[in-house]
Amino acid sequence: MTVQKLVAPLSISTKTVYKYFRDKEDLLTQCLEAHYSKLLKDVFSYGNKYPNAVQALAGSWKEAIETDFGVNSVFYHDINYYYPALQDKILKKHSEKINSAFIGLIKSGIAQGYFRKDIKPPVVLQAMGILYTSLTRTTQFKKFRLSPAVMLDQTILVYLRGICTQKGLEEIKSII
Repeated sequence: MTVQKLVAPLSISTKTVYKYFRDKEDLLTQCLEAHYSKLLKDVFSYGNKYPNAVQALAGSWKEAIETDFGVNSVFYHDINYYYPALQDKILKKHSEKINSAFIGLIKSGIAQGYFRKDIKPPVVLQAMGILYTSLTRTTQFKKFRLSPAVMLDQTILVYLRGICTQKGLEEIKSII
């Protein structure tokens, strides 16, 4: 990823980029900050956006996957290859609040009777996060040549079904 490749489709000069950013790392930091700040804002709005915890959890993962697959995969490859500590630093800054919001959704789903009472919300979130990361940040699923929606259905939503009560399963049927 070069600044020249970045500015070419925007029809701006590299000088314009350096007018606003110290260097490429500063530009990448600001991109990641914007991405994770938006994610945090979205997570806090899911409770109002969706009628229940099942729809909020399914919808949040769907939106996240659509967003990530809308970003050029070279971006994440280069971030992870050339600037591995950068994304980790920004994730660490936002992860506590994001995780707290997701755990709140899962607890709400338990209280509403959509999710099993015996699950541990942090464990559930960790497992869903690992599935999400393997879909969006690795090439493990690329060989299947499936759309992001199908990959979501075959991984995260399968897991989501596993934590649901009968009431939760009925809700998932209504949204798929």
